[in-house]
Amino acid sequence: MFEFGRDLRKLFAQARESEDLGWVELIGPDLLRAEALRESIDAGRVSCNRPFETEHRAAALWREHARRTGAAESLDRADRCADSLARAASTEDQTALAAADGAAAVLLRFDLCGGPERLDRALALLASVRRPRGRQAASTLAAIHARLKARTARLAGDIDSLVEAGGLMEAAVQGDAANDLDLRMDHAALTLETGVARRDVRLLDQAGRSLGALVETASPDHRPLTRARALALCGAGLSALAAIAGHQAARAQARTMFDAAADQFTPDHSPLDWVAIQILRAGDEAQPLMLLAQAESLTQGRDLALGAVVRERRITREVALAEAVGDLAALMTLETRLRARMSEATPLDWSADQIGMAEILLARRRLTGAEAGGLGLILGEAAMTARERGVDVLAERAEGLLASARN
Repeated sequence: MFEFGRDLRKLFAQARESEDLGWVELIGPDLLRAEALRESIDAGRVSCNRPFETEHRAAALWREHARRTGAAESLDRADRCADSLARAASTEDQTALAAADGAAAVLLRFDLCGGPERLDRALALLASVRRPRGRQAASTLAAIHARLKARTARLAGDIDSLVEAGGLMEAAVQGDAANDLDLRMDHAALTLETGVARRDVRLLDQAGRSLGALVETASPDHRPLTRARALALCGAGLSALAAIAGHQAARAQARTMFDAAADQFTPDHSPLDWVAIQILRAGDEAQPLMLLAQAESLTQGRDLALGAVVRERRITREVALAEAVGDLAALMTLETRLRARMSEATPLDWSADQIGMAEILLARRRLTGAEAGGLGLILGEAAMTARERGVDVLAERAEGLLASARN
């Protein structure tokens, strides 16, 4: 038993020294945080042989912890690591890597919390450094730049901008950044989104091949989270196509993909990945209220975009259940609860609650014939607030609900 323990610690130590951080997918958030803290402390020691590289690893570990948990402290620590790297950089390559780490932290904060102004700040940070001479630094810079441009193009809602961003990603993937899994995932997602928007079979096939390759190369024993993210994206693509074509077989296959993604890990291993899968499931079928409530509890109090979206899904499901049994008292109770907390809600949660209020008004109209007064104003403000924060999925939910209510 003791020999096994020593061997395990030896393997873990070797993994720590590797530039490939894929091993962090096998450890839980608590151990991941401990590893990030250890690297941060080591980077500050006088005895540290490679302080820049150690701080660079710490930044990546803090970002991964924030990505999986939404912890504001981890986001702040990733920012501080990037600032420390910028101050310590002594070569053009190091300056570029420090800028890339800073931009990656800002990008993650946008993904988690919204705020389009953050994307502009990250792009300005990248533009402020010279093009590095080293291939690794250059590819890292190109990858994060392409990922940022994809986000700005998506917010612009312009197909031409999406195509241009896709070209930047394609060039980065075909170049020295081919092993950047975040880049490959974003590239596949953008290709899929553009393919659906343009009804382009070539792009859809390309996205399918890219996602298939990610699933195949991401072993459930070594990269369960990468595999789960790829499977969930496959399911989202199939759901979108099923909605367009009304294809029930594709819808069923999408549900299978979501189930397979959820089976790769437990909720406590990566809470936000699990929440994201529940949201996708809720968009494809009537998700049990208990699961949506559990997902909401994992995001509460953190001002997360995912938290606002799952909050809206949970309210919508609760309204649907009350309407199904004609329970007007339950609808009134839910409305009272929403009104009471709106004054203290963050902008995104307020937007989710506004959509919930609209759902209640519509359900009451269907049950009693009462007028749903102010519906346009409620949903218009909800959509505008969500757009201002860069959370298009919530804005589209409000706009779609308004369109269906007018028909």
